Amino acid sequence: MDLPKPVRLKDFEPFARRSLPATVYEYYRSGAYPEQTLRDNEHAFQRYRLRPGPLRDVSIRDFRTTLLGHEIAFPVAIAPTALHRLAHSDGELATVRAATSMGTGMVLSTYTSTPMEDVAAAASPNSLLWAQLTAYTDEEAVRRMIRKAEQNGFKAIVVSLDAKMSKRKAGADLIPPHVKFANFEGARSQSFTTVERNANPKLTWDEIDWLSNLTTLPIVLKGVMSGLTARKAMKHRVAGLWVSNHGGRSLDGSLATIDVLSEVVEAARGSNMEVYLDGGVRTGNDVLKALAMGARAVFIGRPVLWGLAYNGQEGVKKVLEIIRDEFSHALGLAECASPSDISQSLVVRDPFHTAKL
Repeated sequence: MDLPKPVRLKDFEPFARRSLPATVYEYYRSGAYPEQTLRDNEHAFQRYRLRPGPLRDVSIRDFRTTLLGHEIAFPVAIAPTALHRLAHSDGELATVRAATSMGTGMVLSTYTSTPMEDVAAAASPNSLLWAQLTAYTDEEAVRRMIRKAEQNGFKAIVVSLDAKMSKRKAGADLIPPHVKFANFEGARSQSFTTVERNANPKLTWDEIDWLSNLTTLPIVLKGVMSGLTARKAMKHRVAGLWVSNHGGRSLDGSLATIDVLSEVVEAARGSNMEVYLDGGVRTGNDVLKALAMGARAVFIGRPVLWGLAYNGQEGVKKVLEIIRDEFSHALGLAECASPSDISQSLVVRDPFHTAKL
């Protein structure tokens, strides 16, 4: 059967909704009830308008950038999301191969359904791979994951600050027998509740320091939603700040990520910390807005899952191609030939726009 040809990122989700089991689709799609933050992450980008810069030759555009010194082909990478084998039998292997083929990076979730070493083996030696880590009360499990990341060539540890408490919804506990949490063993490998029960609600800066002392890899904090957190991070061994509200799956009613980006960027000014963003990025224009407001790069989550459901590795690759090409087009129209030409003056908040919630 010929697959419909997606033109925009939004075109992938309807296919995923039709093709995935309802419980799987809803698990990927849903946010924390009543999903105000989930909706606002996308709508908030409409509150910001673009204005082109001065005339410049944009006939050749180079949108390469670096994340913690590692070059990627364009400033969009793959955010950590759980259990890719629920979307496609190749799971995270398809995702990392697509990222590698497009010259960009992938952050592997703690809740991966494919062993870390297999994901690393499927990537090329120069691929950008980061390992996301949910801090657990089981310290040995944390040590084991960090050691495995180091041994398999991962370039950074991404510590989630916004996953301290279980958020499992009734009826969404067990996963299919053919899918397991690859980072866990025994009963914990197949139960959301058992895994999340070990999340550490006592996570503080002391634990961040403890984690930093376990590894020489750079530490990125994911879930930074205020300038205060950014300023505190400057006192610790933190290389990157990731503005994220867990895709609207954590504290509902929290601000949209794009609305707090400037505050975090300003707080981090003068430090060596890079700032990234996820949440609601669906177009190349969204990417341009985030970079103009100070993000080094953006990460996308759900669109990758929809692409995976659409056509495995090729589906994820298509998602990345679309947003890369849209970003290239937006970059040129904004009179920018590379990310280094992007400035804060390109974006203005629209005082008259009210996003629908």
